[in-house]
Amino acid sequence: MGRSRRLGRAGPHRRDGRGGSLTEVPWSPELSNGLAQQRRDRSDEADRLLRRLFVEATGSPECDGLAVVAVGGYGRRELSPFSDLDVVLLHDPAMPSPQVAEVANAMWYPLWDRRVMLDHAVRSREEMLATAEHDHRAAMGMLDARGVVGDDELVRMLRADVLARWRRRAHDRLREVRDTRAARIARAGWLAYDAIPDLKESGGGLRDSVTLRALTATWLVDVPREQAESLRTHLLGIRDTLHEAAGRGTDRLLPEMVPELAARWSLAPDEFDVGVRDLGRRIGHLSASAWRRIDEAFGRDRHRLLGTRGPRIELRAEGVGVLGGEVVITRDADPGSDPELLLRFAATAAQHRLPMNAAAVRRLASDLGDFPDPWPTTTRRWLVELLSTGRAAVDVWDELDMAGLVDPLLPEWAGIRLRGSSSPVHRFTVDRHSLETCARADDVSRQVARPDLLAVAALLHDIGKGQPGDHSDVGARMAERIVRRWGFSPDETDVVARLVRWHLLLPTVATRRDIEDPQTAVNVAEIVRTPAFLDLLAALTRCDALSTSEQAWSAWRRNLVLGLVAKTRAVLAGEGQERAYEGWPADRPMPELSGAESGALRVTSENHHDGSLVTIVAGDRRGLLADLAGALTAAGLSIRSARIVTVDTAAVTLWEVNRPDLDAQVLHQRLRAVLDGAVDLTARLTFTDGDQHPPRVTVLDAMEQTATLLEVRARDRRGLMWAVARTIADAGYQIRSAHSSTYGDEARDVFYVVDYAGDPLSDRAAQELCAVIHAALATI
Repeated sequence: MGRSRRLGRAGPHRRDGRGGSLTEVPWSPELSNGLAQQRRDRSDEADRLLRRLFVEATGSPECDGLAVVAVGGYGRRELSPFSDLDVVLLHDPAMPSPQVAEVANAMWYPLWDRRVMLDHAVRSREEMLATAEHDHRAAMGMLDARGVVGDDELVRMLRADVLARWRRRAHDRLREVRDTRAARIARAGWLAYDAIPDLKESGGGLRDSVTLRALTATWLVDVPREQAESLRTHLLGIRDTLHEAAGRGTDRLLPEMVPELAARWSLAPDEFDVGVRDLGRRIGHLSASAWRRIDEAFGRDRHRLLGTRGPRIELRAEGVGVLGGEVVITRDADPGSDPELLLRFAATAAQHRLPMNAAAVRRLASDLGDFPDPWPTTTRRWLVELLSTGRAAVDVWDELDMAGLVDPLLPEWAGIRLRGSSSPVHRFTVDRHSLETCARADDVSRQVARPDLLAVAALLHDIGKGQPGDHSDVGARMAERIVRRWGFSPDETDVVARLVRWHLLLPTVATRRDIEDPQTAVNVAEIVRTPAFLDLLAALTRCDALSTSEQAWSAWRRNLVLGLVAKTRAVLAGEGQERAYEGWPADRPMPELSGAESGALRVTSENHHDGSLVTIVAGDRRGLLADLAGALTAAGLSIRSARIVTVDTAAVTLWEVNRPDLDAQVLHQRLRAVLDGAVDLTARLTFTDGDQHPPRVTVLDAMEQTATLLEVRARDRRGLMWAVARTIADAGYQIRSAHSSTYGDEARDVFYVVDYAGDPLSDRAAQELCAVIHAALATI
């Protein structure tokens, strides 16, 4: 598990060993069995406690008309270290209420005194059935009801009635279950793909595994019980170790917990992470198959009621048709001599939003022949057809991957399969993020000249992750080999490889460079070369960011990228190359500067994207930018960018900050206090806690620039920009502009530094300044 799956390993859908299961899960059977026994032991211990309390309250373990019932996980004897105790005091409606209440109080209060996490209820059998009628979740919990002590006949009758009603109302109840599941997954995401999955609530998690038991109880569908229970047992064991490691009841698998949990299972962290996600993917696959068979059962019922004949096959492509609402392959089709059949089959399913027939998938997995190298034109076109179907392509690709049918198409996929991302802004695993990016490419396909190349680049843009080296460089070389193998021309191959190589160019430059400096757009234009490539790169950037997280495509980031694209497009069109850097955005009027030399201070603020744009005019002096940065930080604002322009003895600064609707008058008062020396910024902003990882200060090796670019990477802390700006001013240099980006808890600030003549620093001076900044950040 966690290693690239090689062709030749046997799997669930193949008899010849080609393809197969994603991983061989190496969960320790001794540890897994031991944890399962501990869950039973906890349940048994709770049983003994409840029996003793019941006997003390009633005088007998066999009190007629009264019983203690365990439901849910406790009913299944699956108590994790911090599980709630789900208990119902079940009574005959004829039993007097005071007597029932007396027994309940005699049991609940001792449990509360012991700080037992108790989820309790007191109900008659009729009340239990009524609750099950209007709450399918309660009904599912009652399917696992187990008598702990008391009247066994009362419990047996309850179980029989609940199960009978569950089966009788299966059509209605399963619609409710499906809707609730969809809403839950929309909130919690998928265990296999989310950056921080929930072992219980995520799709493919423990709640799905319990739902499978409830689906089986309807008699409408049969789930491979041994496989489902094995997967659930492993996942329960992982939750047990998570509870123990966290010291509390939690189901969220935080990345920082993975190394400790992996050590408990004697696995490497990556191996453990991929293995947990594989469990979730398998449970999700079983769930999808079960729901599909339920739909088929409902469909058969409709045909019987309507008296109609079953569906007939409809051919959609060579060897591929639709039968009974599923995509199938015909009897005369031969996957061995015609491997393209796989892509025709998959693309047809995605195009028509139809499920792939399970028998057809197994046949393809068993008999698929080798693809030629390079692929013929028709095969390549079917691949593009599949990748260009938007959201449908994600589900089809996942189904193919579960069957071991992605590796014959793209063996390199094994390197990113179920791999978590190291970036805190990513919400998906690398493979799912790649598929989501590809799906979003369909939304912008009409905005580019080659939507086919965009779709391919979207799928492959992170293919280099998990390999040594920069993933963009590594991925570009891998993409070149892949696309050539797929039969694209040399020019097309070059475009895709360059898109993969530069897929981070626009967001990196837009958020960490001064896009008002004409040289910035010139540098980008030298890389993109043509407007057509710029369009492709801009579209890929949008799709990549939207598939990453909301933070990656905030209004601020989006508008910076669009601004950079517009300026680069102008350069490519031959406009603006000769414009010198003036320091002030060309589309904004310069504010009034009179009076600044005599100490006047003017502050204006306007809403800008999802924050504010603050303009400050003051008298110029050394360290002004640092003082203003400190004042804005002390006012509770996070600074995204800053620029300063001096005219004679006046300075005008422009700040992008994170909060909208600022009161300029209040801000003026706070800035005035700092500039007048009434506020000690050193006392107010000095760091109070150390940085576990030392800061990194480097000179960016950029293309031609009109200033020296210093990058500071450190833990994001209040006052970081102020500390760096103050250090640069004390060293005798000026900051022309500064640009801040935050990734999780890491800040990446870039400072455009010049000497007091306005020129870039010499190499030696720049390196010395880096050392001074590093030392300053390490001591404050």
